[in-house]
Amino acid sequence: MDKKIMIVDDAAFMRMMIKNSLTGAGYTNLLEAGDGKIALETYQAEKPDLVIMDITMPNMDGLEALQAIKALDPGAKIVMCSAMGQESMVVDAIRFGALDFIVKPFKPDRVLQTVQKVLG
Repeated sequence: MDKKIMIVDDAAFMRMMIKNSLTGAGYTNLLEAGDGKIALETYQAEKPDLVIMDITMPNMDGLEALQAIKALDPGAKIVMCSAMGQESMVVDAIRFGALDFIVKPFKPDRVLQTVQKVLG
């Protein structure tokens, strides 16, 4: 599968978990970013097919990065990750154009279902 997917999370462990789920399913073209600012720069340079992004991050949080990426590319496909208890942020994310969200701690099959649904 040659779809390009960017994983954005300030926790390297979370990026690794998502990456392992995706590589196990055959996705190999994966990018990583540790915060929203890097995600925005990487998005501009690489134009990934899908972005999986945490909400709570330093420098630029996921909601700010979501809005910035959508301003650059209204067709961007972005799925947000959030911890339990961040429901209001999830509602904002959907309002700002996120296509779906994954609640942490997540199960690998939930990540794959969401990726397959969004990428068609």
